[in-house]
Amino acid sequence: MFFLSTQLRPISEAQKMRNVILKGFSRDVDFATESPRVFLSQLKAKIESGRSNADVIGALHTELQPLLALDALLPLDDLVSNSAARAISGELITLGKFGTPNQFYIPWMQAGYIMVANKQALRYLPAEADIDRLTYDQLAAWADNLHENTGKRLLGFPAGTQGLMHRFFEGFLYPSFTGGVVRPFRSAEAEAMWIQFAALWKSVNPNAANYSFMAQPLLSGEVWIAFDHVARLLDALRQKPDDFVALPAPSGSKGRGYMPVLAGLSVLRTTRNIDGARALIGHLTSPATQIETARSVGFFPVAETQLSADLEPSLQMSGVAIRKTQSAVDAIRALPPIGLGARGDEFDQIFLDTFQFIAQRGQNARAVLDREAETLQRLLVETGAPCWEPDPPSPGPCRVQ
Repeated sequence: MFFLSTQLRPISEAQKMRNVILKGFSRDVDFATESPRVFLSQLKAKIESGRSNADVIGALHTELQPLLALDALLPLDDLVSNSAARAISGELITLGKFGTPNQFYIPWMQAGYIMVANKQALRYLPAEADIDRLTYDQLAAWADNLHENTGKRLLGFPAGTQGLMHRFFEGFLYPSFTGGVVRPFRSAEAEAMWIQFAALWKSVNPNAANYSFMAQPLLSGEVWIAFDHVARLLDALRQKPDDFVALPAPSGSKGRGYMPVLAGLSVLRTTRNIDGARALIGHLTSPATQIETARSVGFFPVAETQLSADLEPSLQMSGVAIRKTQSAVDAIRALPPIGLGARGDEFDQIFLDTFQFIAQRGQNARAVLDREAETLQRLLVETGAPCWEPDPPSPGPCRVQ
């Protein structure tokens, strides 16, 4: 069998996949990886020429959705009823339908974005605050307390050139204060949000513009509170698990925005081994394999499975924080951008530019939002990208209100 994936591309992860995760499967599997940047174009060319020999595809939600438009995916409705799939969160199963009546992928594994705090910072937490239900107002007060008592700006964000700061704006800040991302981009709520965030930025470590991965600033003590992708925080939790706590990102006036990192398993219509493909998906989503995947490569189960007690503490802490985020009563799921193709970087840059103009340069929030909204709308019209969660569906290109 041939298993093609955009995930687990580093050599160490691919070896774990071949030698550990797939070891218990009853058939031989050729596991190959492809860069997300060329995944769709190459697969499209192979499907159109009839040369695709992939039996199972593993990729992120946003990487699989374009294959639906090509009518390349086989419905997997029958797999939803098996015992492993029944243990998967209903919300994650629904994502695999892409808004249709049919199941086009089975959730495979997930990661996410969390916050990590040095335990020394907990003594400065506002009295009414619960770290599992933190608000952005409380985060600001916490950062202010730290600055006042230590003389240092100890809050950190990955605002470096290789950082994921744009995902914070797209998946966390905007949904939390506006309930959407594109439609309310220049709304009154967005304007107030940016003014508030600009005030918060005055308590952020001045070296944030150099941070691409937050583990090292946490380990060095340069920051005591940090936001980042879990994979970029794990080194801190692994090296000093007793020094840190992991927690969900804060909530705003609309709720607790978060961006899931969800990989799914699909079967191409061109596969010559449908039964084998279904069996492989069953193996990869079984509770035992889900736990082994977490242990081996640091991606968390999609099934409602108790994390093994012998799992390393860093994964235990991260997994719990991700689950608390997803299960929060005020959670607002915000998917990564969909439908922009090769121009996704331009979308991200609009949010980064908005941040830089308002929070770092002190420009007028209303003027910046109106200017950037024009650039955003032009990009959406030129790509034809319809709205994605948490914005409501649109019949054509998504429109900034």
